[in-house]
Amino acid sequence: MNELTERQRFLLSLVIHEYIRTATPVGSKHMVEQYNLDMSSATVRNELAELTEQGYLRQPHLSAGRVPTEDGYRLFVGSIVRESELPDSTRRTISHQFYQMRQDVEQWTRLAASVLAHQSRAASLVTAPHPDEAHFKHLELIASRGRQVLMVLVLMGGEILQRFITLAEPVSQQDLSATAARLSALLEGKSIQALESFNVSLNALEKDIFTIVSDEMKQADSMVSGEVVLDGFTNVLAEPEFAGSEDARRALRVLEEKPLLHDILSRTVLHGSSVGGVQVLIGGEGFYDALSQCSIVLARYGTPGLATGTLGVLGPMRMSYGHTISVVRFLSGLLSELVADTITE
Repeated sequence: MNELTERQRFLLSLVIHEYIRTATPVGSKHMVEQYNLDMSSATVRNELAELTEQGYLRQPHLSAGRVPTEDGYRLFVGSIVRESELPDSTRRTISHQFYQMRQDVEQWTRLAASVLAHQSRAASLVTAPHPDEAHFKHLELIASRGRQVLMVLVLMGGEILQRFITLAEPVSQQDLSATAARLSALLEGKSIQALESFNVSLNALEKDIFTIVSDEMKQADSMVSGEVVLDGFTNVLAEPEFAGSEDARRALRVLEEKPLLHDILSRTVLHGSSVGGVQVLIGGEGFYDALSQCSIVLARYGTPGLATGTLGVLGPMRMSYGHTISVVRFLSGLLSELVADTITE
């Protein structure tokens, strides 16, 4: 592709802005009138034809206006909205929503998904902060029925693992609490490698619980990401290009199918991406057919080396990239602060 002139870049951005706003093909005459351009509709038409020839626009029908292509969106995202910032009033509103739940990881991941969906008017995803390497923080054992006990294992970074276990014989809550307290004191801050070489005298119950804790931490180490929280599906289904179409439902199923979602995260955000850096996948980037009509905006958050998570938005390619990228970037920073606060408690 040839290098675009400043005028061509300007007109391409106008076409994209207008198509995002209206979801209908954009014509040269409409552009001149809508934006009061200091050029004739014939001049605009010739420039749009050149942009179409170069692959940045397409014309659905001969008599129709133009719509952006994937390459058009990529150029727009890469060079036009890079410096977009969220208004201070919106930042203050979002920050205030998180103030009351700074210590509750589950609540603020769900709030983050809700805020992303509301602000972007698209579907959102937030993964709970997941340790790069699992480190023990705290243990609770809660008596249930008979020999059944609820084990709550908290890892450094705030990830919470819950599991019902069945003991060899019933144990009182007093003994369970004492066991949890002793193991918490002995194991605090230890990784799975440290647990494998752990050599302290334990009673029978402590040994059983220690074995279960070790198994849970090994599984946590093998996971690509933490629990995924989703929101805003109805926003995508309401978009005009997806009305009565299977395309939106196919895309949303990607978020619900964990193996495929984790593959997307591992290809993009989880490997080689810095915390706070925003990545945009347009049209599936040739890897994911189900996302051929969609874009995803993703970012990592957290504290590298301790615990990180992912947040993002899935919507039509005709999304408001500037605002969406700003929201994702801002929430990435906000959640990174929450993770740091949780780790250093």
